[in-house]
Amino acid sequence: MPPSADIGYSWPGRPRASSRQSSLRELGEQAVLETIFRKGPITRPELAVATNLSKPTVSAAVERLTQAGLVRAAGRRGGQRGRKPVAYVVSPRAGFVVGADIGGSNLRVAAADLFGEPILDLKRPTTKEGTRALGMQILELVSEVIDRANGVNGRPLTLAISAPGIVDQASGRVVSLAYNVAPEGGFDPLEVVRDRFDLPVLVDNNVNLAAVGEKWFGLARGASTMVFIAIGAGVGMGIIIDDEIVRGAHDAAGEIGYLPLVGDPFDPRHRLHGGLEDEIGATGILAAFNEHRDAGDPEPASVHEVFELAAAENAAARAVVDLVASRLGTAIATVSVILDPELVVLGGGIGASPMLLRPVRSAAAALAPITARIETSLLGERAALQGAIAIALRAARELLSHSVAARKPIQRRQESTPREGPTPSRPLDRPRVGVTG
Repeated sequence: MPPSADIGYSWPGRPRASSRQSSLRELGEQAVLETIFRKGPITRPELAVATNLSKPTVSAAVERLTQAGLVRAAGRRGGQRGRKPVAYVVSPRAGFVVGADIGGSNLRVAAADLFGEPILDLKRPTTKEGTRALGMQILELVSEVIDRANGVNGRPLTLAISAPGIVDQASGRVVSLAYNVAPEGGFDPLEVVRDRFDLPVLVDNNVNLAAVGEKWFGLARGASTMVFIAIGAGVGMGIIIDDEIVRGAHDAAGEIGYLPLVGDPFDPRHRLHGGLEDEIGATGILAAFNEHRDAGDPEPASVHEVFELAAAENAAARAVVDLVASRLGTAIATVSVILDPELVVLGGGIGASPMLLRPVRSAAAALAPITARIETSLLGERAALQGAIAIALRAARELLSHSVAARKPIQRRQESTPREGPTPSRPLDRPRVGVTG
């Protein structure tokens, strides 16, 4: 399929079917395409069994999907007597998705094919020159990724952005708590990209997407109820229960940085970032070490150096790391008795430290009789980016399926208000995130 071609197709000269016949055919094509996404490479007989459609219906649907450039033959299936059946997969030219992760230190943008396999990945230090400059930086990197991925991979289908803070799902705007990238707390990541790219743009909280990333690509593939706790410049938690993201009444579920687990939780200085974040976030760790270090101790430039000193048995650094582990274990015990997750994944620049895992497990176990399995993220600093890729993939697959059913090109423009049908403005409303195929 040429890069400029619309996703969607028609058959010139084909006799018009009745409304009922057309609807049945469209449903069959949609079911076949979704099954090839999940189970490909898959043969026509296997598709018939998986979709409960007749073999002639499956064959006709596969033929039309192949002509449209959405699926392709991937060789014949071996190990069988007689003529070996052809297996089908989604065509690599059906399109690709783009994910972006806005971090306090780095901005990452990546492209992936429709199976989540990476095409390319770019990273730049996050600008500190204000939210307008940040929007332009996002625009530049996304444009570069699309330009480099375009053509051989088809065309971009969806863009998903991972952002810090509380994200309003209707508008895509970060409304508050994004102090690490926006001093005023809120910003609009779509301000400069909504009219630049003719494709759906999705925005969600970075820790929510880190949880989704682990669900699709990491440790949590088999866990329907889990949480992801990120500790870095900030502290936050993404929650998945029964394969759905939990957002809360104000889209603020998981803001555990405000848990009152410090010496004086009513200290006014904790009002902005929260007591837990003030103690175990990057700024709090550096402040605690500098307050207690001996005169001969070096002054660290980063939290990473504090952990290196702790590994070298520096007393002040070791005490700070022990406090972080104790506070984090207390937070996990609190979460465990409320949500009872199967799995807790630790991530972020601080949370992924191997020095924390064992003492955090011990602290949580000492406080609650039933605690979740606690592990360190396999995805590391890429967890939120992989989550953005995951929701972009889900939206792209839905768009492809709807374009098959609707017989019309995919609508790609970001909308600020909901409308009928699959729209980019609310694609994350109570999403099912457990599908990995």
